[in-house]
Amino acid sequence: MSPPAPAEQAARAAELREQIERANHEYYVLDAPTLSDADYDRLFRELRALEAEHPELRTADSPTQRVGAEPASRLEKTAHLAPMLSLDNAFTPEELRAWETRNARLVDEVRAAGYVAEPKIDGLAIALTYEDGVLVKGATRGNGAVGEDVTRNLRTLRDIPLRLRGEPPPGRVEVRGEVYLSLSGFEKLNQRRAAEGLATFANPRNAAAGSLRQLDPSVTAGRPLHFFAYALEAGEARLPVETQWELLERLRAWGLPVNPLARRCADLDEVLAFVAEFEALRASLDYEVDGTVVKVDPLWLHPELGVVGGREPRWATAYKFAPDLAVTTLRSIEVNVGRTGALNPYAVLEPVEVGGVVVKLATLHNEDDIRRKDLRPGEKVLVKRAGDVIPQVVGPQLEEGQARGPEFRMPDHCPVCATPVERPAEEVMTYCPNSACPARIYWGVVHFASRGAMDIRGLGEERIRLFLARGLVHDVADLYSLDREKLLALEGFQVRSAQNLLDGIEESRGRGLARALFALGVRHVGETAAQLLARAFCSMDRLREATVEQMVAVHGIGRTTAEALAAFFAEPRNGAVVDKLAAAGVVLTEERAEPVEGPFSGLTFVITGTLPTLTRTEASAFVERHGGRVAGGVTRKTDYLVVGEDAGSKLARAQELGVARLGEAELLALPERLADAGGGPPAAGTPLELRL
Repeated sequence: MSPPAPAEQAARAAELREQIERANHEYYVLDAPTLSDADYDRLFRELRALEAEHPELRTADSPTQRVGAEPASRLEKTAHLAPMLSLDNAFTPEELRAWETRNARLVDEVRAAGYVAEPKIDGLAIALTYEDGVLVKGATRGNGAVGEDVTRNLRTLRDIPLRLRGEPPPGRVEVRGEVYLSLSGFEKLNQRRAAEGLATFANPRNAAAGSLRQLDPSVTAGRPLHFFAYALEAGEARLPVETQWELLERLRAWGLPVNPLARRCADLDEVLAFVAEFEALRASLDYEVDGTVVKVDPLWLHPELGVVGGREPRWATAYKFAPDLAVTTLRSIEVNVGRTGALNPYAVLEPVEVGGVVVKLATLHNEDDIRRKDLRPGEKVLVKRAGDVIPQVVGPQLEEGQARGPEFRMPDHCPVCATPVERPAEEVMTYCPNSACPARIYWGVVHFASRGAMDIRGLGEERIRLFLARGLVHDVADLYSLDREKLLALEGFQVRSAQNLLDGIEESRGRGLARALFALGVRHVGETAAQLLARAFCSMDRLREATVEQMVAVHGIGRTTAEALAAFFAEPRNGAVVDKLAAAGVVLTEERAEPVEGPFSGLTFVITGTLPTLTRTEASAFVERHGGRVAGGVTRKTDYLVVGEDAGSKLARAQELGVARLGEAELLALPERLADAGGGPPAAGTPLELRL
């Protein structure tokens, strides 16, 4: 152990840390360096030598600690000081004015309060936790309530101060902001990766996200990442500022990089003028932006305006730029067949780059959608990436007097098995009714083995194709007849991999009736409906004998679902599959759960979309553990709609009925909130904001 450092060496180490961090701030944040590279290197070497000789001088906020941590085995989860909320969007001046009008109905002062308009960086949202001015933790947004701890990686970003400058706030605060990759840095990174024979990144945002989530901080350090701060969370403590503009100034004074293009605006006219200027400037920026964030300036108005659905603040909105668009040729319209027999049309496009991604295929939804857009193969079409993710065809791009090709017609027969197709009345989808259709069998087995269904680990799409091609599997029940001898006779299987798959199949036998019913892939029978039916009838035998009326009598089960299930059981092939599952020892029963008392007692929940971390089954179990009931459809009796990504008609129905909406993070926090409030459902007529 080295002897204690003399006082003068400790003072010198502190002086070096301050000089180096000041130089980092001038170079990376202010873009106005005053120290030469040689002088910077000399100071850094001196500090590193001092800390090597006297390890007790090495502090958590020392510049030498930015790089050099050992790789982590995994990224730990960490809770945020307060939820990181998402933003509602406006796409036109009229929508932005409607946002202001809605707010003014709640708080008269909004119109005269002023706004702050900030560039909306297309990066990765993070939260930096400082304790008494020292950086102690950095995390990704995650699901809004819980993110991944990437502290060691964020320390490598030299424009993030390890210690706040000036007079930092006492106690614990969270600085929110965006980590991004500059366009020039992105280009150099891809050039370097290509030269090394590595795969290149699709776009700067993906590159930034991947860089920040590395297990080895030295990898992150080699990526040109940057940071802009835009928010501050102090928990129960009072913020040291009165307005959003003052907050940005305070963040800047603490040494944090704040986007210099942010502007304080007296009213929406000034906001819209800024938006027009900023959109014109967009192409000249060295980072990607997708809009402008508009915030009510006075912070005291934020709690007055509140939050919608527990996830979107009323005091802020994102004015989004028009999505990236491109024109290309629609080569053809093809059709595939899903597990329920639905014929799904899709567009085959002349490859075109849209928003940094090469698009070759795009969704077309259904025949009515194609007719409405009047899309015809061989013609030029406008393509966009909906939500900057899912490619969609907007419509044709025709020249004046251009001759049109023939209209698209959905096939009269299934393109896979040639069975005549059907289109039920009042439905937009066309179906192949043949349950023995090879496409339906393949996708049915894929669904059966999926995580939310029977969760057979080790059974992926390629192995399913192999089993079907070799005639080892003809339906989902045949999975339980596989054995080691059959598997080892196939290419790609060794003793260990074969045993792992057999273990996964064996484990799936005990999933229970609800999971098995959902896994069968009956049209209109989702996870929630399967759970409701399983708990009501408790066995597959009773369910098969039930009438449509008996099924409809189960709260949350509609006639469409009941009729679809009755039709499924009436088909001999399906009955034979269920019999084979029972003979194979698959558990097709469910215990009748006793009612649970809790903070959700008397409340009805509906779940829609894909949640960040929970499956539909896990979310339903959470609700029921706390005394609530999960229904399959939104009605006037629904208390809460739990919303994930790709939410469908249930979300629109909830908005129409004024049903309270929750994200996953808000759902997980709700039991404690309701318990604190005395529990029980909201009283009839309670305003939406009070129900939340």
